[in-house]
Amino acid sequence: MENKNVGWLVIGIAVIMVIIVFLFNNVIKENIGLTCSHGPTCEMYDELNVQTWISLVIVAVIFIIGIFLIFSKPKEKIIIKTKKEKKKKLNLENLDNKEKEVVKLIQDENGAIFQATLMEKLGIGKVGITRLLDKLEAKQIIERKRRGMNNIVVMKNS
Repeated sequence: MENKNVGWLVIGIAVIMVIIVFLFNNVIKENIGLTCSHGPTCEMYDELNVQTWISLVIVAVIFIIGIFLIFSKPKEKIIIKTKKEKKKKLNLENLDNKEKEVVKLIQDENGAIFQATLMEKLGIGKVGITRLLDKLEAKQIIERKRRGMNNIVVMKNS
């Protein structure tokens, strides 16, 4: 609920409390009038006045809180939007057949494959695969990451 609505609700409660205080005050005055033998100078009337003023001050504080809530501005909501990076479509036109084959194998493996697995699938030796991957890295298509004694070849997110 907004502060303004809560403020109006609190003010409504305060008004109801004022009505209840005056109703109780009248009932108690009648009872004091019937039971007190001293007349209007009875000490119970003074006690009644003190209790009435205390209850009215409490209601006034509640009323002021209601007014404060009506005129106070709610805190601004902070909205954080995350931007999704759009992946560029790979331009495979400038690649030779072996390079295209490497890219296809990496894509088939969900964007990451071990270098040793590439060697096996392509039937290329260590030197050949290293040169081939060097070319693809220079073209910023792939990226090699060290994993223990192995390299993992990952499609570059650009």
